[in-house]
Amino acid sequence: MITPALPLLESAFDQADIEAQPAAGARALSAWMYREGPIAEVERSAVFARHWQYLGHRSQLSTDGDLLMASLGGTDVVVVRSAQGIRGFHAVCRHRAGPLEPCRGGGTTFLRCRYHAWAYGLDGQLLSAPEMRDAEGFDPASIRLPEIEIAESEGLIFGRHAQGPATLEDVFTEISPRLSRAGHRLSDLRFHARVSYDIDCNWKTYIDNYLEGYHVPHVHPTLNAILDYRSYTTTLSRWHSLQSSPLDSAPDAYGSGEVLYYFIYPNTMLNILPGRLQTNRVLPLRGNRCRVEFDFLYREAPLANDREFSDLIQQEDIRICEDVQRNLESGSYVSGLLNPTRESGVHHFQELLRADYREALRVGQG
Repeated sequence: MITPALPLLESAFDQADIEAQPAAGARALSAWMYREGPIAEVERSAVFARHWQYLGHRSQLSTDGDLLMASLGGTDVVVVRSAQGIRGFHAVCRHRAGPLEPCRGGGTTFLRCRYHAWAYGLDGQLLSAPEMRDAEGFDPASIRLPEIEIAESEGLIFGRHAQGPATLEDVFTEISPRLSRAGHRLSDLRFHARVSYDIDCNWKTYIDNYLEGYHVPHVHPTLNAILDYRSYTTTLSRWHSLQSSPLDSAPDAYGSGEVLYYFIYPNTMLNILPGRLQTNRVLPLRGNRCRVEFDFLYREAPLANDREFSDLIQQEDIRICEDVQRNLESGSYVSGLLNPTRESGVHHFQELLRADYREALRVGQG
């Protein structure tokens, strides 16, 4: 649900900044939209509450009692597997907003608040609350964790807080056939590790950078040596974009074959390579920073040097994104013309953002 008050929306947007931009002459989002301010609250409700975001892989929830913790639109959540299937809940105690953590006792798994030890079952129902028996109006049966919407495709588990404009099936309508033709079975992969980076840039700055190969020859010399930049293409769909390129032989880094870089709006990346998958989630943080979570999944054993090579590319991206962010905040730059061939993915992402901003204004104006 889009909830920001109208005064907040009106103070956040200049209508000209959020009008649709034709691809041929599109300009990038204005610099002020990458700074701290009311726009962050607008994005929290208009973007991150309504759209699907990757939370984990089915291999992390293989048996009843398995669970994983994640962040969804700034809220801590837990995804659990039980006899009722896979469900998701806010990982925030209903008592005084304490953080929940997984615990095991008596052969069962439950969630326990680290603040005052309230306990919840994997169905979200309160199980116990120490020393609360004499509190007037205390009714354990009425206390439950708020539930989030969960859906799965290709073995990937996504969540969202509120109903949005597309089902997860809509999002994967063109992705699944493409993966099938290429022989990629993401559901057969196994989760191996997660690596996180906290970066001094707005979340949109990082995603803009991901969505174009224009910078690869200049920022990523090692990656450029194994990608065929001349054959690097971007394909646009309603809710995702795909960057793809043939790989030259690089057995110690990426392997050989084809690399597929999927971006699923608003903040999920699927980097699909021979025999493996890297997922990226870009999470806004306070202070106009972001966290990028990398999950590494493999069909068999991890490829030698895979994480080291990924870290090399990531450090190069971090340096350029942080430099760009400083310039966005300097007052020197307002907005520039996008390259219609090399930056079509950036334009696609920013048009989806503009549409959500316009919807927020429409709802706010009643």
